[in-house]
Amino acid sequence: MCLAIPGQIQTVEEGELRQGIVSFGGITKKICLALVPEAMIGDYVIVHVGFAISKVDEQAAQTTLAMLEDIGQSHE
Repeated sequence: MCLAIPGQIQTVEEGELRQGIVSFGGITKKICLALVPEAMIGDYVIVHVGFAISKVDEQAAQTTLAMLEDIGQSHE
């Protein structure tokens, strides 16, 4: 099973390999943005193993993040 999670783009670095900082509920990671050239700062993207694979609207991203938070709280 694969898991991809939504995050919000904080910064974009153009170059040989387009990258940026993406925030996942406050945790930030450097992510490859090459597969979503249309994604800009503030957009939400679906990230799988360090690669943004698609854009997603904010409402869908927030719904998914809330579900993941609920799952995490139920395991504490």
